[in-house]
Order: sequence, then structure tokens, then C-alpha cells
Amino acid sequence: MALTASTMLALGAEAPAFSLPATDGSVVSRDDFAVAAGLLVVFLCNHCPYVKHVQGELAAIGRAYIPKGIAMVGINSNDATAYPDDSFARMDEEARRAGYPFPYLFDETQEVAKAYHAACTPDIFLFDRDRRLVYRGQLDNARPGRDVPVTGRDLRRALDALLAGQPIPEEQRPSMGCNIKWKPGNEPGYFPGH
Repeated sequence: MALTASTMLALGAEAPAFSLPATDGSVVSRDDFAVAAGLLVVFLCNHCPYVKHVQGELAAIGRAYIPKGIAMVGINSNDATAYPDDSFARMDEEARRAGYPFPYLFDETQEVAKAYHAACTPDIFLFDRDRRLVYRGQLDNARPGRDVPVTGRDLRRALDALLAGQPIPEEQRPSMGCNIKWKPGNEPGYFPGH
């Protein structure tokens, strides 16, 4: 497990398009949520201890904010050949176990993760009604092994500000977690050292 920080994509960036298979058998695209007040995209996977540590709070955020007009999706971009626990076949089981109220999508080619400059799991991106990035960073200060409760504080503040039409602070702390498990030769060129 390599501890990796979010790349902190520039605020104001447009949400890249996606069209990916979901665990319920449907295909979900960015444009399915055109009328939503915001779009929350979270890069997840099944086996990462950082995701497992916060998945209850991610599910709670979905239950709290989807009814308020926020569209939310989880995307798994890990190499399922090298990490079979992250296979599409196991994603449905994980989504049900975690209680995710949002679509859980599989990015088999890893092109969507690259387009979002996703680096870790979880990696969180919140876009406004115009699909411009207003928040990217950590859920909160909780990490496995820390005596800090999982509250979703940072992301909840951003969501509340977005829904209230208030400015979202530009000082945002990067998410930290396991690196996305890239397929051999598929590593993106935007990471230092690649």
C-alpha cells in the first residue's frame, strides 16, 4: 500500500465526461445528472483500507445530500487483473455491504481516472451546477490508525456551501489514501516520478 495524495486538480476545471457500467447493470454517464445542483465524484475501490475506513460516512453523505439535489457516483478504476478484490463482479457485493445509495461504476480502461487526474482512493471531486470544480480534497482528517472520528466535515462544509450559494474556501487539503492501481504501462504522466 503506497500512501498517495490527491493531485488537487485546478478549481474551476470542467467535469470530464464519463459513461461507465454500474453494478446494477445500467450504464451511467455524467450527462445523466444535467439538472442536479452539483455532481460529487468519488474514486473508490473495494479493498483499500482508507476507503473502508470512511465508506460508512460516504454512504451517509449520499443519503443526506442526494435528496437535496446533489448527484453522486463512486468510480472504481483499479486494475482488477492484478487486484481481483476490485473486480466488477465483486463491486455489487461491496456496494450493498457498504450501503452505497449512489451508482458504483467500473472504469476498466482507467481513462476516466486519468481525465480526472485521480490519484488515490478515496479521491473526491465536487462540481457545481455548471460542472465546474469547486472542491477537491479530503473527506475529513480521519485516517486508519488515527484517533480521529470520521465526520465528513470538510466535504460536508463544501456541499452545504454549494447548496446555499455560498463561496467554498479555496484552501483545501488533499485526500490521502492508497494509490490507484494502474495497469502496467498505463500510469498517467502527470505524477512526479512517472
